[in-house]
Amino acid sequence: MRGGAPRPVVALRRQVGRWGLWVALAALPVYFGIHDLTHGYQAAAAHGTTATRHDLTQLGFNFVQGVSNGSIWALIAMGYTLVYGIIELINFAHGDVFMIGSFTAVGIWGSIGLGLATGPIGVIGGLVVTLLISMFVCGSLNVLIERVAYRPLRNAPKLAPLITAVGFSFILQNVGLLWRGGSPEGVTDLLRENDTVFQISGVVVHRADLLAVGIAAPLVIGLTWFISRTRPGRAMRATAQDPEAARLMGINVNNTISLTFLLGGMLAGAAGLTYALYETTVWYFQGFEAGLIAFTAAVMGGIGNIRGAVLGGILIGCIQQMSDSRLGPQWTPAVVFGYLILVMVLRPRGLLGEETREAG
Repeated sequence: MRGGAPRPVVALRRQVGRWGLWVALAALPVYFGIHDLTHGYQAAAAHGTTATRHDLTQLGFNFVQGVSNGSIWALIAMGYTLVYGIIELINFAHGDVFMIGSFTAVGIWGSIGLGLATGPIGVIGGLVVTLLISMFVCGSLNVLIERVAYRPLRNAPKLAPLITAVGFSFILQNVGLLWRGGSPEGVTDLLRENDTVFQISGVVVHRADLLAVGIAAPLVIGLTWFISRTRPGRAMRATAQDPEAARLMGINVNNTISLTFLLGGMLAGAAGLTYALYETTVWYFQGFEAGLIAFTAAVMGGIGNIRGAVLGGILIGCIQQMSDSRLGPQWTPAVVFGYLILVMVLRPRGLLGEETREAG
């Protein structure tokens, strides 16, 4: 093969990139599973004592918590991937919109009197109202950011909107700082999140786990249906592929981009409510960490790809839980970003592939 690598070498690289990645992703749970079976782990026993167990219960619990935690990252990651897919902008303010969603949710359920004494029907009804208001507030805020900060810079060099996004991130952080102070604030555990709902082979599923998946799953399904089946969704896909051609076909590109920001903000609002109930703690700086993790999930899954954002979020959630419980929280960021680097090296377009103009 003149002027390039021989065909067998190219084929070998392709196979390594395809299967080596999945082997690497499976390495961590397989190693911990074998370790639990052979060496055992310490688990709580009767009368406050501990006992050594040789089974996969702890690994199963890591996966349950990873999926529930990853569902929150997936909601935020979808907002990142929607915006990048349509205007190729990293909306660094998105994580702080999520933070505003948490603060709004806590403020709303406090103002309508939700508390530990509220009955189940009252809690469910109040949280549905709170969810809708949080999604509306964050969606409107995201549209405002797009109209004020990004639309005037649509044809400017890419660095200009990027810096503007960073600036809006700091503005929203200071809004949160003035709103609820600079220290982490505990909130009412409305759902009694650590109550056990059921067990599967010893793996405990808590209310918080069902909450996260129960909010995220319908939103993911609804967004996927909206983008693939509705006329505005098709307009979004056309604009993402070629804005000029979409404009020539009669699509209002500005309104379509605003709709994209609206949807991304609404997802951030839903994630904000879920996070507040899941963690029972809110903080003005929570958006920075969550935004970084969620953007990592979007890149890992394939930027611009909705399914990739969901997959990336759940994978990172599982990696975090395994690392937190086995290696220690201090190692978790290094493990997560180590996996991100591995994915980028073996599959530069992400696990499920990019869906952007450059990627085709």
